[in-house]
Amino acid sequence: MSEGFATIENNNEVRPNLLEARKGVIRVLIADDHPIVRDGLKKLLTLEEDVQVVGEACDGCEVLDKVQELDPDVLLLDLRMPNLDGLSALQALQQTNKRTRVIILTASEDKNEFVQAMKLGCSGIVLKQTAPELIIKSIRKVHGGEIWLDSHTTAAVMRQFAAPGEIGSSGSGKSRERSPLSQREREIVQLVAQGYKNKEMAEKMFISEQTVKNHLHNIFDKLGVSDRLELALYAIHKGLHLNAER
Repeated sequence: MSEGFATIENNNEVRPNLLEARKGVIRVLIADDHPIVRDGLKKLLTLEEDVQVVGEACDGCEVLDKVQELDPDVLLLDLRMPNLDGLSALQALQQTNKRTRVIILTASEDKNEFVQAMKLGCSGIVLKQTAPELIIKSIRKVHGGEIWLDSHTTAAVMRQFAAPGEIGSSGSGKSRERSPLSQREREIVQLVAQGYKNKEMAEKMFISEQTVKNHLHNIFDKLGVSDRLELALYAIHKGLHLNAER
């Protein structure tokens, strides 16, 4: 496939076997104001044994009600909807439901909206012109705890976070990655990119929460990033996850 996609894990897809699919069906809510889009997505997703469409919503207000009622694993959310747009709905969900992972599914190519959506906590951005199999793949990846952005969107979002010429360049003799990350720091980077909080990382790695904070401070300084979102995007851009262990 010619179009490259960036996720936090290795991009080689391993389709769940039937036993895994029966044990862990991904429950999906579709939110779009166009019935033909909802119907097409529903027909596409119902062909997958590990995906179940649990509901549909046609505007932002209904999205909030349906998420509260159905508690889906993944929400496919359009940005352009009546009553309450996708970004406003995403912002409201951050206050009421942080379990459901959100994929923005949009025809928009407004990079500022993409950046805002990432800041509001979405786990992926998929353009509506994306091939059907990649929409399905994005659902599985995001459900597995990864961030999903295509290569074009990743580059565009990264440019919004970095100063001109900063990404991918050692530029004026000052590389963004000032010194190598330790193996432990690489593990921290991967877990941050997967959405783990400090306390969860501490429990997973058998270290104190303060130690996690100390690692993050060092990582931010080494990579020249200012927050967890920029760290996750940087990890995708640089492939820092490749040598990290789960």
